[in-house]
Amino acid sequence: MRLLTILFAAGSLFAQSHWVGTWGAAPSPQLDPEPMQAQFKAVFDNQTIREIVHTTIGGESVRVRLSNTFGSVPARIGAAHIAVRATGSAIKPGTDHVLTFSGRPAIEIPAGGIVLSDPVKLPVPAAADLAISLYLSGKLLGAGVHYSAQQTSYIAGGDATASPSLDKATPFTSWAFLTGVDVLAPANASSVITFGDSITDGARSTNDTNHRWPDTLAARLLARKGQPPLAVVNMGIGGNRILHEGAASKRQQFGINALARFDQDVLAQPGVKYLVIMEGINDIGHAGSSAPASEAVSAEDIEAGLRQMIERAHERGIKVFGATLTPFEGPANKTRGYWTPEKAKIREAVNEWIRTSKAFDAVIDFDKVVRDPASPNQILAAYDSGDQLHPGDKGYEAMGNAVDLSIFR
Repeated sequence: MRLLTILFAAGSLFAQSHWVGTWGAAPSPQLDPEPMQAQFKAVFDNQTIREIVHTTIGGESVRVRLSNTFGSVPARIGAAHIAVRATGSAIKPGTDHVLTFSGRPAIEIPAGGIVLSDPVKLPVPAAADLAISLYLSGKLLGAGVHYSAQQTSYIAGGDATASPSLDKATPFTSWAFLTGVDVLAPANASSVITFGDSITDGARSTNDTNHRWPDTLAARLLARKGQPPLAVVNMGIGGNRILHEGAASKRQQFGINALARFDQDVLAQPGVKYLVIMEGINDIGHAGSSAPASEAVSAEDIEAGLRQMIERAHERGIKVFGATLTPFEGPANKTRGYWTPEKAKIREAVNEWIRTSKAFDAVIDFDKVVRDPASPNQILAAYDSGDQLHPGDKGYEAMGNAVDLSIFR
């Protein structure tokens, strides 16, 4: 009888909690090693990468998700640790824990594979930095890399996973192999996935400051009183498109098309309840600029792609919010053919459909937030990062503050 009571109590406790993603990053295919853009270099040889990530909600237990999704060969992780980050590459004393995988301290991730670590009993604070250290015990080309992180991580020689800090480490502004961090959260906790391109990814925001618009949204959600915990998992990829590959422009860092990555980056995420989609500006702009003109799309093409994602999310009971596309007229964009008057009309048509079609469960009008009222095809100067396409820190903050939190009830 006592054994049954214990088992019942344990089962009840498990039923009261579940895994929810507190942080994530969408991977892209590997780049060719030669030639490789210096800022995207991801070739490792008997090295430790200490990757810094910022949590949204907290929890008492944690696990990590590693991906070799785009790898053509197995990726061996010789050792792994997790800790709460102090500053730089240093970790807070007493927080370092070994990560194991199916009870083993090392794991070989097969080509195309994804693995989860075993749970670790570690109090993970909300809105805090974690340091996940991976020892790559052989020569390895990064496969499953989020190339533009707006966050400094660190590379050191040998197995330095247990080191309190990595002296003389090389800074690294990508995330390699690491694609998710989950916490054990109350049954009423869930997450919102922000799915999009560089504007969701936070391109041109200040490094190491968490100034992406999803970061502002996450901070506001944490500050709510009397509401269930709601994490924000950023699955934006710079340069991403709904209908075409980044590889077509020889820029694999732009990722595979949104329809192809949707299952892994949205539907497979633990605890997801809401989805914000902001995709399409690169479908419009890249064709005839950084991608072949044959990849030109119409407003109807973009709308059809968005409808596909809405339906697939609704099948899983996920509410989907559509975000309007922000302005992109500017001298540099005109010169390279990214912006034309015809392309501006496509953006306007897509935005009108997002606002009026009732295809989404709610609409977030980012276009209205950041556009210049005097020149609606341009970003307001105060919100522009300087390239007339990406907002700066103030623009991202305005976007995150403009989201009506009542849609998450």
